[in-house]
Amino acid sequence: MAFFTSAIGILKTLVVALGAGLAVWGVINLLEGYGNDNPGAKSQGIKQLMAGGGVVLIGTQLIPLLSGLFS
Repeated sequence: MAFFTSAIGILKTLVVALGAGLAVWGVINLLEGYGNDNPGAKSQGIKQLMAGGGVVLIGTQLIPLLSGLFS
């Protein structure tokens, strides 16, 4: 049982880190779009930012629920 708890903790950390990286990349694209007045880059940036936030929410809210499946 300790293995599953440890694995779920590691999975949570990886998913949150992936989501945070995607969100940071989205912010960079968004700022680049505003700097160059490029609507395509702005659109891509906001989509990446929102997707990264969604992945972080999945990592913090949904992944810990997996521990209840194994107990």
